[in-house]
Amino acid sequence: MKSLEQVHEELNVWGFPHHPWEFTIGNTHVMLNPKTLVMTWIVMLLVIIFTVSATRNMNMKRPGKLQLMVEEIFQFLRGLVFENMDPKKGAGLMCLIFTLFIFLLFSNLWGLVPTMMSPTADVNTTAGLAIMVFFLVQFMGIRYKGAGHFKHFLEPFPFFLPLTIVEELAKPVTLAFRLYGNIYGGEVLIAVLLGLLGLNTFVFGGFIPSVVWLAFSIFVGFIQAFIFTMLTIAYISQVVKEHEH
Repeated sequence: MKSLEQVHEELNVWGFPHHPWEFTIGNTHVMLNPKTLVMTWIVMLLVIIFTVSATRNMNMKRPGKLQLMVEEIFQFLRGLVFENMDPKKGAGLMCLIFTLFIFLLFSNLWGLVPTMMSPTADVNTTAGLAIMVFFLVQFMGIRYKGAGHFKHFLEPFPFFLPLTIVEELAKPVTLAFRLYGNIYGGEVLIAVLLGLLGLNTFVFGGFIPSVVWLAFSIFVGFIQAFIFTMLTIAYISQVVKEHEH
């Protein structure tokens, strides 16, 4: 049986550095994982290729398979958005929601490709996405309520202010660590299985640690992309509905 470090070493066929790059910008010390950065760029490129391929030759009468897939995903997400907020307000968010879901889905599943890694298996990626959602929610609240958006921090009583602040800050934290924990945990278990079974089983240049676990990981990748996107919609709808009431 091989250790987890040995498995990661054998899977690192692309020669990524084992330690993050460290540099300073002004007075800020920055640590950057080059593997996460490269994997994120690859996923972004895959998302662009996927969406362009699905929409460049759109045909209303005889849509292709990719076009049908994208349309079904878009219709599903639009239904979720319109059920939770005014369609006039939700329509402006559809491009962001759709892009977020597709990016998360590709990111979650990319780590199942042998020798690759999911960008969402790095807490810095999930934290960045969660912070983006946090500021988006605040922006939407200020857009529709102005300074009155912050009134809810004093409700139902002003002395609840510390609790409501903690509750608001907990949202991006839970978003980030829920996604990171599930995806990273899945990749660690796959590495453990590879250590138990060895790296001598090949299929088209890849490894077969466990067909059952890989299938389950695909399911988890879809579910986690959906949960993150659904919670984003829910958080935005809360501030929009408050404005409507």
